[in-house]
Amino acid sequence: MTRAIGRFALLGSGLASLRAACPRSLLKARKRDNIAALMKRLVARRLLLLIPTAWGVATLVFFLIHMIPGDPVEVMLGETAAAADKDLLRTQLGLNDPMPVQYGRFLTGVVRADLGESFFYRAPVASIIGARWTATAKLAVAALLIAIVIALPAGIFAAVRHRTFFDRATMIGALVGVAMPNFWLGPLLILIFSIGLGWLPVSGDESAASIVLPALTLGLGMAAMLSRMTRSSMLEAMNEDYVMTARAKGLPERTVILKHVLRNALLPVITILGLQVGALLSGAIITETVFAWPGLGTLLVGAIQARDYPVVQGCVLVISASYVVVNLLVDLAYAVVDPRVRLEGR
Repeated sequence: MTRAIGRFALLGSGLASLRAACPRSLLKARKRDNIAALMKRLVARRLLLLIPTAWGVATLVFFLIHMIPGDPVEVMLGETAAAADKDLLRTQLGLNDPMPVQYGRFLTGVVRADLGESFFYRAPVASIIGARWTATAKLAVAALLIAIVIALPAGIFAAVRHRTFFDRATMIGALVGVAMPNFWLGPLLILIFSIGLGWLPVSGDESAASIVLPALTLGLGMAAMLSRMTRSSMLEAMNEDYVMTARAKGLPERTVILKHVLRNALLPVITILGLQVGALLSGAIITETVFAWPGLGTLLVGAIQARDYPVVQGCVLVISASYVVVNLLVDLAYAVVDPRVRLEGR
């Protein structure tokens, strides 16, 4: 027993001397370097996952789109076109080549960052997707801002005012928002704010006001889901021991809620947020169709109907890459919010 006590005393004196020898600034610098190294490894692993993911998705979509009944040549020329004209166009588009040759040509183009040329638009696929993806990204950012501005304060106050009128009203509103489909909410907003009041444009992307209604349609549904998740996560975190300890130390309630409760309740909220952003970047097809928004979703639907193989394949590749990038950002946000995630990533 005496030897054990002596060893602990020696260890404590050694740690004390080590702390005295190492300035606090040096320890902080080493901690920052370790965190930066962990972040770099995390980013490298996620980027490496992009290669097999993109290959698998591209291969699956290539063969599925070629198995769908329908001929892009007939869509372009019509069923009454001459057989010689159809055969000539198939040869020009490379559709008469064997399937392995078409697949190899497609993968070679992807490696060179060349997604080919659209059958329907007769333009490079990359430029078409780039123009449409910009519109989709703009709509996604606007909807995300609306959702965060509404959901986080509502969820926090509902948890703090648990079982009060505000809590019940917030949850009823969130339930209505989750149950309300976009194909119903979108036309309703058009009837009220465009046709009835005449405040906002009905469709298109011709002015800054055109984004308001589609962003509201997407953002309100996201806000309903995020507010419910924020409330439930906050209620769970408020019952933890560290919250009771913080209150026992006499910390202000504002500090306890914002610094201790909210930060530990953000992980599931970030998860849901990442999934929603990935879905938005892939193109909110219904909302874009209702408001005639020139985004990636409407481009993909039109390309499928026209059997425009290069555009469909390019859209799916961009969508899969967007999901991987969003998941990477979510993982980085985990590491920032919760240091335990950084330790598990070693």
